[in-house]
Amino acid sequence: MIYRSPLPDVDIPDVTLTEYVLGPAARLGDKTALVDGVTGERLSYAELVAEVSAGAAGLTALGVRPGDVVALMSHNQPRYAVALHAAIAAGAAVTPVNPVLTAEEVGRQLSASGASVLITAEPVAEKARDAARAAGVEHVFVLGGRREHGVHPSFAGLPAGDPVPPRPEIDPATTVAVLPFSSGTTGKAKGVRLSHRNLVANLAQTRAGWRITSDDVQAAVLPFFHIYGFTIILNSGLLAGATVVTLPRFEPGTYLRALAEHRVTRAYFAPPMVLALAGAPEVDDHDLSSLRYILCGAAPLDVEVAASAEKRLGCPIRQGYGMTEASPGTHQVFDDDFGSTPAGSVGRLSPNTQARLVLPGTDTDVAPGETGELLIRGPQVMLGYLGDPEATASAVTDGWLHTGDLVRVDSDGVFWIVDRLKELIKYKGYQVAPAELESVLLNHPDVLDAAVIGVPHPEGGEAPQAFVVADRELDAAELMAWVAERVAPYKKVRGVEFVDSIPKSPTGKILRRVLQQREA
Repeated sequence: MIYRSPLPDVDIPDVTLTEYVLGPAARLGDKTALVDGVTGERLSYAELVAEVSAGAAGLTALGVRPGDVVALMSHNQPRYAVALHAAIAAGAAVTPVNPVLTAEEVGRQLSASGASVLITAEPVAEKARDAARAAGVEHVFVLGGRREHGVHPSFAGLPAGDPVPPRPEIDPATTVAVLPFSSGTTGKAKGVRLSHRNLVANLAQTRAGWRITSDDVQAAVLPFFHIYGFTIILNSGLLAGATVVTLPRFEPGTYLRALAEHRVTRAYFAPPMVLALAGAPEVDDHDLSSLRYILCGAAPLDVEVAASAEKRLGCPIRQGYGMTEASPGTHQVFDDDFGSTPAGSVGRLSPNTQARLVLPGTDTDVAPGETGELLIRGPQVMLGYLGDPEATASAVTDGWLHTGDLVRVDSDGVFWIVDRLKELIKYKGYQVAPAELESVLLNHPDVLDAAVIGVPHPEGGEAPQAFVVADRELDAAELMAWVAERVAPYKKVRGVEFVDSIPKSPTGKILRRVLQQREA
């Protein structure tokens, strides 16, 4: 059975991402496009368009051409949007990089993506230098207002060349605009090839259900390097002519002050934020009456925690659903029935999106009302994984994207996430691949074998737990610290159990489900 959206299909313009997002900006003039919720730095729509044009001209003069890749590593700040759309306007694809990754991890992404330019935030400029050197990336620029920087030149000081044409000679349907790295349903991170059309389609689909306008003010603490922050918050806000309030990290007091000061109308959460705000005493000290919608995504949200936070914040909290490979949105709780849609669900299908529920590992549809693996088809589904046709063929068959999630649909067409087939661990919404941590553990001189699974965590929702076979007595805390030195903070192993053996199939595959059942 094929499920469809209750909303009619939307038209998808044949334009680039930057043309679509910034097309309406010229008429907005001095209206604030982005404002830093900490420093107060503001960027109007007129300034945004001018700086994007100058940045694109500068990158073109540097030699950036269609087919090239520009890496962007930064926390949320107003000029993230400048660097992003300047690179895209120059015809390049952008690979967003998490600034908390280690220099080695950043270097691997730079190499895998084939980036020729790295634009970075000032606080991580030295890390960027080390990663770029290791990956052979020649050009590194720092976001900021200064013309020069102690480590690298400022992106604002990039010499401009001839004006950039309105559109590079590219086909929006086949040209990659953004190259985020995701672990998909299993294994190590892979580059997800999202075309201009994929992203433009998802923005058009999203605005059909979430009717953001120029009167809206959006809080943006969820990172722009994550596809949720990239599409659903940053670009959806700019497309609508809204004001986007950027914050570099989530801290309850600072976040609440920003909501109140800027009269935020739409807030976007990940589950750990909901948990923190449900009990934060600072909530009572701020006027949050402007809030009309709160969307939570990136990981499943506990219904009781959401209800508690709703009472404190005075605003309904609902969930959406998507994945990087779908640009990301596939399901929405529409504005028109935001409060009446059941809490705990992920709403209904977005326009132009089809879904099936199948028996896991088969192409057989389950009966209506039964649980099955969710398959998605629509114009937002990726072109494929970078340089990995085998993984692409496994993830997308006959146009259907396998999500790895077990889902049911009720009689009202509302979707409910039941469980995950995939082995990814989601800590505070970030993807952690067990195989990557197992590889790190196996490099320890005293570790003979290892397996990693996700276990419930009070703050992160889920966290990595390691099972280790050692050839001598080891201290769990010391081993966790050893791993922490080699991975980003969100990937840290947060528990170690020493075992005699790791359960495996006859072909040598780790039977993580056996370990999960034992932990349960």
